[in-house]
Amino acid sequence: MTVKPEWLRVKAPQWQRVGKVKDILRDLALNTVCEEASCPNIGECFNAGTATFLIMGPACTRACPYCDIDFEKKPKPLDPTEPLRLAEAVRRLRLNHVVITSVNRDDLSDGGASQFVGCIQAIREVSPQTTIEVLIPDLCANWDALATILQAQPEVLNHNTETVPRLYRRVRPQGDYDRSLELLRRASARRASLTRTLAPSVYTKSGLMVGLGETDAEIRQVMQDLRAVNCDILTLGQYLQPSQKHLKIDSFVSPEQFDAWREYGESLGFLQVVSSPLTRSSYHAEQVRELMQRYPR
Repeated sequence: MTVKPEWLRVKAPQWQRVGKVKDILRDLALNTVCEEASCPNIGECFNAGTATFLIMGPACTRACPYCDIDFEKKPKPLDPTEPLRLAEAVRRLRLNHVVITSVNRDDLSDGGASQFVGCIQAIREVSPQTTIEVLIPDLCANWDALATILQAQPEVLNHNTETVPRLYRRVRPQGDYDRSLELLRRASARRASLTRTLAPSVYTKSGLMVGLGETDAEIRQVMQDLRAVNCDILTLGQYLQPSQKHLKIDSFVSPEQFDAWREYGESLGFLQVVSSPLTRSSYHAEQVRELMQRYPR
């Protein structure tokens, strides 16, 4: 078994604080990607009183071989009370910034867009000062569903490209690299259109896992592709194998390489690049509030 390098070792969490967050989540019957996807930062985030909520789950209609979320071809119907329960969690945790992600729901005609909207609206009702980030699936290229989510005006729209095009068939077999780029392009194009009418503007974001066999040149090309569709924020982090049945790690990428990618991304014009071995898509996502102050729209 491959031994993790020192830079991937995580401090033991303060379980008293973690337990408080878990108690709220259990009381409200909510799922978090922190738990379902075995995130290595769960202790740090729960200690800080934050969580990335996983809606429409916990089972997913896709079986990506890198992901620890359960696969279910026919998951349960959507729960109409979920948005209200999520909003109550935001209120109890007193969150300044909340991240809402979901499993893929390819069984739904809108991919779950209406549930995202319901969650955004419910949070606005109880905590209007909270900024909202949605990390959405590709919606099977249903661009009307994308427009529905954008009309609810989340501050950040995140969609992960996950890996380089060459590895999609192995890593993300039901995904499509060009489709993901098109989603981000359309979100940015809509932002430009709304700006002309003085409506709020969304910040777009994407993320990549590394250590699956990609090359430095391929990562840099994806970064260029993302900037070509006006993606604002980028996260890069080390892939960690959740279990023996998941995709194996090809390599552990050094912190120095992550620093180099961060510098390159900043040179391309990303407003923010979060790049480190333990970075995940929603890691320190609350920093976007500072970014919004520096780069107001």
